[in-house]
Amino acid sequence: QVQLVESGGGLVQAGGSLRLSCAASGRTFSTYTMGWFRQAPRKEREFVAAIGGSGGSTYYADPVKGRFTISRDNAKNTVYLQMNSLKPEDTAVYYCAVGLGPVTGWRTQYDYWGQGTQVTVSS
Repeated sequence: QVQLVESGGGLVQAGGSLRLSCAASGRTFSTYTMGWFRQAPRKEREFVAAIGGSGGSTYYADPVKGRFTISRDNAKNTVYLQMNSLKPEDTAVYYCAVGLGPVTGWRTQYDYWGQGTQVTVSS
């Protein structure tokens, strides 16, 4: 069982930045693929970004390419999502997740999920 705790959400104006963090339990963090997803009101949960265990492989959804950066610190069992040039359409609850396979955007390939952190971008 892996436990995940997200933090760093909040209210920001359009064009601003936020950095989300996700702390994970477990001794084998460096073997996990880590992903970020988001869910806006009345919408499906959607993929945002993912990173492989070593940090050498990353994958982004088109709407966030060039604005968001995923990274990880395996010594701290933590994954980050740096979000720049935020837009109102980025408003959502952001979730981190653990996958036990390769880097992917498929939600069904992630086995453990955090509780989420709210990000609100005002126009």
